[in-house]
Amino acid sequence: MSLRVVQWTSGGVAKEAVRAVLSHHDLELVGMYAYSEEKVGRDAGELVGLPALGITATNDVDAILAARPDVVSYNPLYADIDHLVRLLEAGVDVVSTCQFLTGWSYDFQPEKYGPDARARIEEAAQRGDASIFGTGINPGHVNYQACVMSSLCDDLTHVRVSEVVHDIVPFLGDPNIAAIGFGEPIDSPGLPARQKSETSVFGDAIELMARVLEIELDEIRCSSDFAPATEDFDTPGGPIAEGTIAGVQIRWEGVSQGVPVLENRQVWACGGRAAGIEDWGDPNQHGYMVQITADPLVHNVMLPIPRGDLRAMSVTDQHALGMRITALPAINAIPAVHAASPGIRTYQDLPTIGAGGRLHAPRA
Repeated sequence: MSLRVVQWTSGGVAKEAVRAVLSHHDLELVGMYAYSEEKVGRDAGELVGLPALGITATNDVDAILAARPDVVSYNPLYADIDHLVRLLEAGVDVVSTCQFLTGWSYDFQPEKYGPDARARIEEAAQRGDASIFGTGINPGHVNYQACVMSSLCDDLTHVRVSEVVHDIVPFLGDPNIAAIGFGEPIDSPGLPARQKSETSVFGDAIELMARVLEIELDEIRCSSDFAPATEDFDTPGGPIAEGTIAGVQIRWEGVSQGVPVLENRQVWACGGRAAGIEDWGDPNQHGYMVQITADPLVHNVMLPIPRGDLRAMSVTDQHALGMRITALPAINAIPAVHAASPGIRTYQDLPTIGAGGRLHAPRA
């Protein structure tokens, strides 16, 4: 019997999530939640660029629950804790790409999510006999991959996961990058605190890695470096003036016995127009990188490449690829999450998640 899935939101990740649900042999799309009034009442297919699906989008949680979903694919930019609690209490499992892996970042920002958001989610899941699983790429999937790679090693002293994008310009219109500070003065008041808040889910990733690797952490901390623009130029997120921020390196670290042992690093720069980033890594290397200092040393690069002619790849295609690799780990995990014990579940708790049912012989 197919699992009944509701899609929560209809943005970029949701578009790929809906396609993934529709193409999965064990899943059935039965509803869509939409925040904005102009989307309510419209067909879910229309909202994600597909033919009509006969499913009407709603912002009524009671109507969502009346559709009797087994699982909600939850993809807003920021979580609504009340919504999550209500879904879990009702016995609905949740797979989320929404800045959530362990809930550490919710505890870190009580002013944003409430003083007990993580505890509320866990308690609601227990009451409803439901599970919630936060996934993603980095943070998330690559962090878990790093832990799996460490099984090759002895005498570990440091594990670093990096996302390196040396030409971030096509993505500067994305809302999840807007608060990072591109185009702002390097000494903008409050910018480091804002970056820390915006990227705090990387603290979840550090906590997840520490759990898998059985490391007791003293603290999880964040720091930033900035690179000024060498010239004026335009971006989809607005103009960047010479001397303002054109590159950032954000590091989240897990510290044990006073020594950084885990690191999650974001390197985002505007091509060759950011000065002083030579120490941030090879400007010709892109992707998700794992570096394990151990015996043996491990260095791995994961670079998702779209199928087809790369020369014909548009900015829209680049965005869609990012949304696809964000959505698919969550959708492919749905059967395992539905079978899991109740509570906040992580990669550590679930069996290996692969592209179950999606492997087929290529067409002749």
